[in-house]
Amino acid sequence: MIKDDTAIHIQVLSGIDEAPPVQWDALIRANYPFLKHAFLGAMERFDCVGEDVGWIPRHLCYFQDDTLLAAMPLYEKHNSWGEFVFDHVWADAYHRQGIEYYPKLLNAIPFTPATGQRLLIDNRSSEQANKEIAQILISGARKLVEKGKYSGIHCLFPDTTDFDLISSPESVFRNDCQFHWHNRNYGHFDDFLSTLKSRKKKKIRQERRKVRDAGLSIRWLDGNEATERDWTEFTRVYRQIYDRKYGMPAFNQSFFVEVAEAMPDQVQLVLAESQGAVVAGALMYCDETTLYGRHWGCNQYVDSLHFELCYYQGIEFCIRNGLKKFDPGAQGEHKIARGFLPTATRSLHWMAPGPFNDAIRQFVEHEQKGVQQYIDAVAEHSPYNCD
Repeated sequence: MIKDDTAIHIQVLSGIDEAPPVQWDALIRANYPFLKHAFLGAMERFDCVGEDVGWIPRHLCYFQDDTLLAAMPLYEKHNSWGEFVFDHVWADAYHRQGIEYYPKLLNAIPFTPATGQRLLIDNRSSEQANKEIAQILISGARKLVEKGKYSGIHCLFPDTTDFDLISSPESVFRNDCQFHWHNRNYGHFDDFLSTLKSRKKKKIRQERRKVRDAGLSIRWLDGNEATERDWTEFTRVYRQIYDRKYGMPAFNQSFFVEVAEAMPDQVQLVLAESQGAVVAGALMYCDETTLYGRHWGCNQYVDSLHFELCYYQGIEFCIRNGLKKFDPGAQGEHKIARGFLPTATRSLHWMAPGPFNDAIRQFVEHEQKGVQQYIDAVAEHSPYNCD
């Protein structure tokens, strides 16, 4: 049980550097990379988040004296950019009625739609103690909303552990679909191929052959091995993708370099080169169980190169290192034919009292049915022989 103690208090931090790094990281499960103090800190230091982009740190920390007992990474949001759980319809409804939707509070990893831990709680605590601490954190966040500053709190992509800890009758539950690959104890890439239907297996082999025939060399580099030049070249091709398609990129070279130096064993950079020049790259992160595909860039079209760097190289890495899952990022039905299966993702939302609360609940109930129908439909196209 949590005991009353005048030394126990909650603080709202305006930056991650106000939290003790060692104590913060000690509360992370399975070495999940995106909650690391260094990862969140690099985003703040190199302006990936902040007032200019509408992601303002408001991290909720639960202390006993100077000891961090628990935390909830929070951001004050003034837009819905970089969230991957879309609430533009909600924001538009508020706006049309003259009600402020922004700012809102977000419990999420900026620009990172990767399911994982969202509350920092000591893993050694009992289940009951964890539940109590989670409710203290949620209550602290809801008090910020009750003061009238925010329209609500949104927890995006929580894992099952945290979803169970923080869900409540007052929260609204949404789901969506991503496509993940699962390691069925394969010993080699060919073992994976052997489980696929003949047509899918043939297609993957053709795509990989096209990349080999293009004469490209592929290098895998962790954070220790990647040089300043490697990061310069990757940033160049990464930015070119955004210049052509998406607008402003969320991350920059200074961020990549600092994170690679701080957590080198969790950073995986894959570069494709032609005659010594980098033509494409993919950046991934890993923890004890999962590989996360995050960023891709290229400046030269090579047939199937995206599939090779972002999917097949990652699958081989998981097999080689005994990782159980590969989360290659959001969206993409084309991943099904390459061994990735539909996987439900979740988010939780607590809205301040208002005229749209009932409508939002009806919206998400209808949405959940649609998402489940979509998952069931695409699952019928599994590339595996046994599914």
